[in-house]
Amino acid sequence: MKKLVILTGAGISAESGIKTFRDSNGLWENHDVMEVASIRGWHQNPALVLDFYNKRRAQAESVQPNAAHLFLADLQEKFNVQIITQNVDDLHERAGAENVTHLHGKLSEAKSEVDNNYVIDISGKEINLGDVCPKGHQLRPNIVWFGEEVPMLEKAAKICESADIFVIIGTSLQVYPAAGLIHNIPNNCPVFIIDPKVDEIHVPSHFTCIKATAVAGVKILEQYLN
Repeated sequence: MKKLVILTGAGISAESGIKTFRDSNGLWENHDVMEVASIRGWHQNPALVLDFYNKRRAQAESVQPNAAHLFLADLQEKFNVQIITQNVDDLHERAGAENVTHLHGKLSEAKSEVDNNYVIDISGKEINLGDVCPKGHQLRPNIVWFGEEVPMLEKAAKICESADIFVIIGTSLQVYPAAGLIHNIPNNCPVFIIDPKVDEIHVPSHFTCIKATAVAGVKILEQYLN
């Protein structure tokens, strides 16, 4: 089977109702991003950060995978599919995707603020001040915040290097270091990018651009993959 590597961003989850900090109507609207999504913000006001992510977690659990998530999962019948996502929801997994690398962590997990090896599933739950790991350290969302390294980046880069076909869906390629992954794609690898604002995204000339939302775009992508 050919290896199909897919990089997804906020655009694919938006069609399920997940808002992002780039959306003026999103949950981030009344907060400075650095207050709720940076290691500095965590140290300054952990209660605010916990409340913010508790709300995000509840929202993510209230929505369902959309047709684009389901389409990508179905591709596993024809390809060795590897999904690299910038999203922190679990919609790819809930759609049936088996190989998903989360660059920015998972809303459904908590970890010790001191011991990165202590990670637990908290689906359907909240994290509150006073919730601690067995060693007595405060639990925090297992999210990669601004000011922190991206631990899965090296793994993602190696996945990109082995791609036979590469697809980008719902990301403006503006968030680094994730956006830099396109430089790890083999030179002879066909690349497709799906985004309604693809005209505004600076991409190499050999990329095949599909100007559409994720749900509409995967239907067009299907014609190229057959």
